[in-house]
Amino acid sequence: MGTCGPSRGAVVLTGVAIGALSAGSLLGSHGPLDVAAAALGIAGAVAAAYRPVGVGLALGVLAALSPAATPAATFATFNAARRRPLRGALAVLAVGIAGHAVQGWWRSYPGLGYGWWLLLMAAAYAALFGWGVWARARHELLLSLRERAWRAEAEQGRRVDEARLAERTLIAREMHDVLAHRLSLLAMYAGALQYRPDAPPERLAEAAGVIRVGVHQALDELREVIAVLRHEEVGVVHSLPDVPRLVQEAVAAGQTVHFHDAADAPDVPPVVGRTAYRVVQEALTNARKHAAGQPVTVSLGTGDGRLVIDVRNPVAERVPDLSGSGVGLVGLTERVGLAGGTLAHAVTATGEFRLRAELPCRT
Repeated sequence: MGTCGPSRGAVVLTGVAIGALSAGSLLGSHGPLDVAAAALGIAGAVAAAYRPVGVGLALGVLAALSPAATPAATFATFNAARRRPLRGALAVLAVGIAGHAVQGWWRSYPGLGYGWWLLLMAAAYAALFGWGVWARARHELLLSLRERAWRAEAEQGRRVDEARLAERTLIAREMHDVLAHRLSLLAMYAGALQYRPDAPPERLAEAAGVIRVGVHQALDELREVIAVLRHEEVGVVHSLPDVPRLVQEAVAAGQTVHFHDAADAPDVPPVVGRTAYRVVQEALTNARKHAAGQPVTVSLGTGDGRLVIDVRNPVAERVPDLSGSGVGLVGLTERVGLAGGTLAHAVTATGEFRLRAELPCRT
């Protein structure tokens, strides 16, 4: 385990100061054993800053021979409790108390009986041991709080990144649903202008006018999408009643659409109405892109509390290579799922591409 609490330099300085106290205990001592014990106490107090358990055990034994080791031994007990596992610190505590019990037995202190001496030393050791354990627990708590704060910050950053990614996906899906339909209509009119330059001027002017109106409508729908993404109130939001107008726009652009509206759901939830509109819009857009010139059949119906949208068109013999093919259907499937419905699409055995969506009439 790493160092707890104060820095290693501060602990070393503390050991030097306590070593000086050990040297001061030489005053009035003349024996060679006292001189050696004091020198060992000075070195031991410094060494206890690095090896509190091993050095603390040695200082506890030395305390039985000379009082000069007492400051260093008590410091080693505190440092062991602060920096080392509990088992090693308890061993230093036990050896230190035992060493001072021996010291009090052979060295008398005037005015203080042996029992009181032993009690005072045990209390001092217990206090230092408890202080060290508290300092260790406090440091570990601070480390834990710091780690939790770091993890919370990292988790918050991850959530922000996920929210940004989800927002970008939502914006891309909305842009595709809105603009792909409108721009495909404009592409049809622009193609007519390109391949029929000999058309009568009034027809060319009509096509140019449709393109101009379509651009303005695309801009309006783009602003609508941005407002919805910002959770703002907008004047017009496309819903189920707007599907006939959507079909009329496709027919006006030259697409053959057979529309059958048998849906009896005048009060569908807003999210269901918007999703139904997007389903028909995406289906018509895909038909223009991948089966140009083929008739499209759009059917709306209700049953068992669900709104059913069925769109079919013959598969073109040659499908143009368009980038992003299939992305709209993937986003549409997610959108329908979020509205509580299901969407399936496949090429049938009769050579038709069929898209079928079922949405709940109630949420």
